[in-house]
Amino acid sequence: MKVLLINGSGNLAGSTFTALSEVANTLEAEGVRTEIFQLGGEPIRDCNGCGGCARLQRNACVFKDDCVNELIQKAAEADGFVFGTPVYYAHPSGRLLSALDRAFYAGGAAFRHKPGFAVAVARRGGTTASLDAVMKHFTINQMPVVSSTYWTMVHGREAGDVPQDEEGMQTMRNAARNMAWLLKCIEAGREAGVLPPEAERGCQTNFIR
Repeated sequence: MKVLLINGSGNLAGSTFTALSEVANTLEAEGVRTEIFQLGGEPIRDCNGCGGCARLQRNACVFKDDCVNELIQKAAEADGFVFGTPVYYAHPSGRLLSALDRAFYAGGAAFRHKPGFAVAVARRGGTTASLDAVMKHFTINQMPVVSSTYWTMVHGREAGDVPQDEEGMQTMRNAARNMAWLLKCIEAGREAGVLPPEAERGCQTNFIR
């Protein structure tokens, strides 16, 4: 079992990375392998809805000048996900949203039926709005949502501030343990012949006709 943790901050070793590392360390202690995937500081273009990925049916975005296709490839090999973001203007980082828009549109099958949760890191406010925005990606892609003992947020302007948020770090560890438990339940179910359901497709209702 492996969990892919996506760092949506351009600061590769900042507060978001520190929170994700706490999750990763707890998962490793539970016997789950982890990898932190850095989106990095380079520009990531938005999805422009061209539909090229659907026409090609390659589970890849037609734009190849950033890390999105690498993310899709790694997602296909993972069993669960943690999406980490700093808070900018009470919303997630633009690079994370752009990456997820394109990755889920072009390679949604790589994420489907795999558990995940989001982590938001802020100096002060905007965390719940950021969590809501990120979680929308996997709640429409049949992904089980991993819960914790509080909203999965940590506070700290600098990386060194984050460990001082003791409840936030505790929340990270509890979410990680719930993730490990759910992954083991899914694996046990698979071994017992319990497979993910097939979703109905074909209906699409437009509000304006």
